[in-house]
Amino acid sequence: MPVTPNPTADPSRKSGRSLRDFWNRVTDGLKVSELWGEFKSEAKATYGFYSKDVDWEAIGREKSKFKRWLHSAWALFQALLMKLTPARRVLLLAAVVLMIVRNDNFDYSFLGAVILFLLLALELADRVTMKRDLEIASEIQKWLVPDRAPEVPGIDIAFATRPQNTVAGDYYDAFLRPSSATGEVAAPLLIAVADVAGKSVPAALLMATFQASLRALSATPASLDEIVAGLERYTRAHSLEGRRFTTAFLAEINTETRQLRYVNCGHNDPILRRAAGQIERLSTGGPPLGLPLFTEDEVPYQSGRTQLQPGDLLFIFTDGVVEAVNDKGEEYREERLLACLAAPSLNAAEVLQRVMNDVNSFVGYARQHDDITALVLRVA
Repeated sequence: MPVTPNPTADPSRKSGRSLRDFWNRVTDGLKVSELWGEFKSEAKATYGFYSKDVDWEAIGREKSKFKRWLHSAWALFQALLMKLTPARRVLLLAAVVLMIVRNDNFDYSFLGAVILFLLLALELADRVTMKRDLEIASEIQKWLVPDRAPEVPGIDIAFATRPQNTVAGDYYDAFLRPSSATGEVAAPLLIAVADVAGKSVPAALLMATFQASLRALSATPASLDEIVAGLERYTRAHSLEGRRFTTAFLAEINTETRQLRYVNCGHNDPILRRAAGQIERLSTGGPPLGLPLFTEDEVPYQSGRTQLQPGDLLFIFTDGVVEAVNDKGEEYREERLLACLAAPSLNAAEVLQRVMNDVNSFVGYARQHDDITALVLRVA
């Protein structure tokens, strides 16, 4: 009786599946074109990182094109070298020398490659450790911002943030203040979007202190103006002489009358799109929080007022949205954003998703260079 061959027992097929599985794990299932786009984006960002330490003006004075190229390569190598610890600098120099040296009796290039692999392993271990710490910090940061909007009759809210790194200096919040603190019958809705100057861990730490200060002040009977004044005093005291200032937009909405009172502290002017299509910008306020003062007088912040009507859409965002850059160096800009907001039939979550998708399509494979945060409020 003939025996039916078992395809699973074929060693070549098993080997082929193993190779495919390995390739999928390595590439995360990305296509070659996607991998190439990601590599180009990372290479461009890495070049920008190291080239900041190069004196291009001095190199540009060299008349010989070959010497300019040689000096550029040497300067970039030194910029990379000085980012390492002293011991690893020696390892890298030794590896390069060994890979250049030629000897008929012994191939030193293999030893140089081994040292380079060792150096890569050391740097990768540091990166993995730091990444794990940043992921923990990111989880903590997520606890500081709401995962869902408060339920307010007649008001639809959606928000999203995308850090440039694992942690962000952007902040958003939406919560009901205690009615006992404000003395109003209905608890007012407070919304906030802020952007601490800088990126990554330093900005994230200051963002956390900003959030704690806002929440603490909002639990008191303080008015919106008094909350802003308190935030300004605290931020100025911890801004490292203005190097870590904060732009912010804070607003308080009467949940019964829909009257909105706001203060814009040097932030991107939020866009208020009326139901009929008119565009208004909420710009009343003052400078960013935490800037150094020439006198001891407090910075006077003006507050603005507007009446929200059914069908109105309020879009609050950080500069990472309109300043998102594609691989051609072009910015997203507000013209594209306004076109995305011209959709009166969409709810807050749908508008937010439309904007984020449009930013993604525009940027493509270009590396994100700033935190992106947006809050959408739609009046039913």
